[in-house]
Amino acid sequence: MKATQLGLLTGLVLGLAVAFGGFGAFAAVAVLGAIGFLVGRFLDGKLDLSQLSGRDRG
Repeated sequence: MKATQLGLLTGLVLGLAVAFGGFGAFAAVAVLGAIGFLVGRFLDGKLDLSQLSGRDRG
């Protein structure tokens, strides 16, 4: 999926959360979406969590 399509889909989902669930639902969808994004990046091997620990491994 292209980044433009993914951005459009994300915007639509967040818009529906605001329209039908209010700000609390919007915040929950946004936080869970960010967590899902980070998990996906990690599973794809594009997120290096060793940078967060502050230790140099090389």
